[in-house]
Amino acid sequence: MRRWRRPRMGRAAERSRSKGTPQTVVMDRIFSGIQPTGTPHLGNYLGAIQNWVNLQEECSSVLYSIMDMHSFTMPKEPAVLRQNILDTTAAILACGIDPNKCLLFRQSLVPEHAELAWILGCLTNVPRLLRLPQWKMKRASQNSEGTVGLLTYPVLQAADILLYKSTRVPVGEDQVLHLELAQDIAQHFNKKYGEFFPVPKAILSTTKRIKSLRDPSAKMSKSDPQKLATVTIADSPDEIVLKFRKAVTDFTSEVTYEPAARPGVSNLVSIHAAVTGLSIKDVLHQATGLDTAHYKMVVAEAVIQKFAPIRNEIKKLQEDKSHLIKVLEDGAEKAKELAAPIYQEIRRLVGFQ
Repeated sequence: MRRWRRPRMGRAAERSRSKGTPQTVVMDRIFSGIQPTGTPHLGNYLGAIQNWVNLQEECSSVLYSIMDMHSFTMPKEPAVLRQNILDTTAAILACGIDPNKCLLFRQSLVPEHAELAWILGCLTNVPRLLRLPQWKMKRASQNSEGTVGLLTYPVLQAADILLYKSTRVPVGEDQVLHLELAQDIAQHFNKKYGEFFPVPKAILSTTKRIKSLRDPSAKMSKSDPQKLATVTIADSPDEIVLKFRKAVTDFTSEVTYEPAARPGVSNLVSIHAAVTGLSIKDVLHQATGLDTAHYKMVVAEAVIQKFAPIRNEIKKLQEDKSHLIKVLEDGAEKAKELAAPIYQEIRRLVGFQ
């Protein structure tokens, strides 16, 4: 079995160390996370997880975290949260995430995340957080004034990234502003305490944001009250067919790609291209002569074929909870090995020791 690869220093860094001079080369390290909301949906897979699988092959130091602390901004029953953590872990392993090629761990098992978030929170002004659109949207969805955790979770996100001196972060369009906050916090810390954090850069997904099958003006979401709006990667073939058959399109039967004028049909084209690996042009060529009703079934079949092996593997993994728990715990131990010396240096820089 292939073992997890410890981060490698670049050749320049190795030469620098051998000469006894300070190391100036920043190691390439990727960090990303996913909230444990159970089995991911089609948009999660195409927009993030599929990219994660590719990135673990490209970089020698990659960390992926199950963000259970972030999910607590909207608390769930403890038993539900525990099950969601395991289901999310099973799903991303089934999709191809390999703990021997990356670190996969549960966020709350590494307490330095929360401790660094406190330090960074004390360096972040409240007006900046109040301007973030997610605060406004989620506060409205909760029908309340909002909690402290809901306001400050972008600072925890910054801590997640900076704790490992991450250099690149895969993000969706809706998280770009949060990464910009992390960049600003890193620069502010460096200005105050000396150059320490690399300023992380975004890795933007090339897949267009997948929209709701029932409302193509909104992104696909598991919190959507319309059950036919969202396809999960564990849905049965019958469920997938039903959801695509009911997908909202328009009164024009031809299949075209015009996101502004025909968002529903264009969403189907985007999904078809993403699950098959074909270009939009090739997908449209294949759809020549089909009306949208028949095309929906073509897309449904492509999704079914894509997720069939993943769905079977999820079922197998869910039957072995002890294995899932061990994967997360082993990953957390390795994450702590990386985080501890970095956090100790942060404590020294700010005067805690």
